[in-house]
Amino acid sequence: MEQDIIKNEETPSQISKGSIAEGTVVGRDRSSLFVDLGIHGNGIIYGREFYEAKRIIKDLKVGDKIYAKVTELENEDGYKELSLREATKQIGWQKLRDIKEKGDIFKVKITGVNKGGLLTAVEDISAFLPVSQLSPEHYPRVADADRQKILKELQKFIGQTLEVKILDLLAEENKLILSEKAKSEEKIKEILENYKKGDVIDGEISGIANFGVFIKFPVLPAKDSVSQIEGLIHISELDWQLIENPADLVKIGEVIKAQIIEIKNSQVFLSLKSLKKNPWESLEKKYKKGDKVTGKVTKFNPFGAFVQIESAPASDASKNEAKIQGLCHISEFGSQKKMEEMLKIGQVYEFQISAVEPKEYRMSLKLIKKE
Repeated sequence: MEQDIIKNEETPSQISKGSIAEGTVVGRDRSSLFVDLGIHGNGIIYGREFYEAKRIIKDLKVGDKIYAKVTELENEDGYKELSLREATKQIGWQKLRDIKEKGDIFKVKITGVNKGGLLTAVEDISAFLPVSQLSPEHYPRVADADRQKILKELQKFIGQTLEVKILDLLAEENKLILSEKAKSEEKIKEILENYKKGDVIDGEISGIANFGVFIKFPVLPAKDSVSQIEGLIHISELDWQLIENPADLVKIGEVIKAQIIEIKNSQVFLSLKSLKKNPWESLEKKYKKGDKVTGKVTKFNPFGAFVQIESAPASDASKNEAKIQGLCHISEFGSQKKMEEMLKIGQVYEFQISAVEPKEYRMSLKLIKKE
């Protein structure tokens, strides 16, 4: 909560418990700091408050102006008891509110990490920079999303200085969240006004993660220092067939074409599969309920087995056409254990189509059991 600072020339009635008061250091001993509050009397910082603010107090000398929070209006010795630590923290939060309101960019030194991001301090207040708020060039590209690997990547930032903005603050909860990527978002938003859904770009794969791939593409006209933008191709937009590992489909440094499917604030979402023929569109012409097909088992999950249907004859299918994946439901086997006993990953089996639903991109299969 914002707190007005009481100046020492203001009337005594204006000061109260919890007020932030201006004062002048007039003396000290080993465990106390004495403060002249002007017409408000004399203040003292001692005991726990003295030791908790010792780092600040050690640099103070007689004559220095300070701000302290009134914790008691009058103790048994007639002093107003003060807290330098509380006042410093409160004033710090007010400075941070002003910085956030202005949208200022400032530098912080990274002092620690956890699995969610980077740790630092601003105005002696602990702050957190989440992984999701790192700039694209600093985002940890860990293909399998292993938390220990992410932590190892983040540890490289300890001791480094980053430019950030305040994303969110809540003094009551001692919460200060920073963003590095926010500093360039406004510039990127302006650049993205020149693009629209459906545009096709040429870009270079700049990173691979378990959820998709990052792609950088040059922008014209460049704005200030922004000459490239990085977008995301979600794993579901890489191909019409099920993709387990994006690295199986693309490589870092590879130059590809991709289509913009959404622009949201300063983020660009792209697709590779939208530039490929949708194999489900002509599915009803090739397959119908009751047809027998051969397929290779590609994956097990709690719902059943994913099966990649063998390609149609070359005369009927494009060489580059994505392959259809069907699902042989767990109910066909009774349990996952039985399913894994009857089917093996990578092996080809005969199936019968029990349902074809092109609009839902779904094909249901039944294993043809050999006598």
